[in-house]
Amino acid sequence: MRRDRWLILGIVGTVLSCLACLTPLAVVALGAIGLGAWTGHLDAVLLVLLVGFLTLIVYRYWSTRRTTP
Repeated sequence: MRRDRWLILGIVGTVLSCLACLTPLAVVALGAIGLGAWTGHLDAVLLVLLVGFLTLIVYRYWSTRRTTP
């Protein structure tokens, strides 16, 4: 199978979204750069990102497997 950059992006994005959801690192980072008010909305943003990246992984995997004999 050739390298699929979109699939790799989906995997990396999913891992980073999971890490941000599971650790308070995002809260500390946003507070450090002056965006601490956004911490109340992190769940809405991170869950949408996670679902989007998972959808990208499934789509690219499915399309790669479908076209390859």
